[in-house]
Amino acid sequence: MLNTAILNGRLVSDVNVRYSQSGMAFGSTTLAVRRNFKNKLTGEYDSDFIRISLIGKTAENFANFFKKGDFVGVQGSIQTGSYEKNGQKVYATDVLVDRFYFLETKAQSNSSQQSAPQQAQTKDPFSNQNTDINITDSDLPF
Repeated sequence: MLNTAILNGRLVSDVNVRYSQSGMAFGSTTLAVRRNFKNKLTGEYDSDFIRISLIGKTAENFANFFKKGDFVGVQGSIQTGSYEKNGQKVYATDVLVDRFYFLETKAQSNSSQQSAPQQAQTKDPFSNQNTDINITDSDLPF
């Protein structure tokens, strides 16, 4: 059987990390995942807000690298559970993250929206001189 979830979205808040008595880290936050279609009434994209949970070093590393507003990718498994709150049973669904990916920080997103360059510049990964290289659309193989 297969239980895999892969999501890309923006963090709604910083990761809340707590520690058990034995020192194990547990983290949680919410990921806003944009739907692939626009809302017919508003003409805007709606988002789903999905709780994600992290355990151990994954929780600590995620909390160290990501902040509210960052665009991240996560991979994990869907877990369901329930608990009692005010005498009522509450059902919860989370994605238990075991891998995460750097996609874009909020600052990168803001700077790319303010100035869309004609030519992309990036650091040459094969040079130890750390110089910029210019890439045009004609340089791309696709």
